[in-house]
Amino acid sequence: MGIEDKSLQCRECNASFIWTVGEQEFYQEKGLVNEPTRCPDCRAAKRKMRNQSGGTRIQYPVTCASCGQETTVPFVPRNEKPVYCSDCFDRMRAEGASAAA
Repeated sequence: MGIEDKSLQCRECNASFIWTVGEQEFYQEKGLVNEPTRCPDCRAAKRKMRNQSGGTRIQYPVTCASCGQETTVPFVPRNEKPVYCSDCFDRMRAEGASAAA
């Protein structure tokens, strides 16, 4: 069974939008596992707002679950999920991609 266009609802404006087969394939190629939660207009508005603010994000201090290195991440860590430094995350992603091939 192939992928098909999928109708989603934006969490910002509640409008329905189509997540196209091409977009889904792009997400798969990039290793992204979550569906978009905002419509294209709201995504563009959020990106524009972030760029106008200088692109600064709040960073949260964490300890890498793999190597123990202190690092920061741009999201609030959840205790039930491991968090990795960039090097370990990239290594794990590469290992996952080669295992899937």
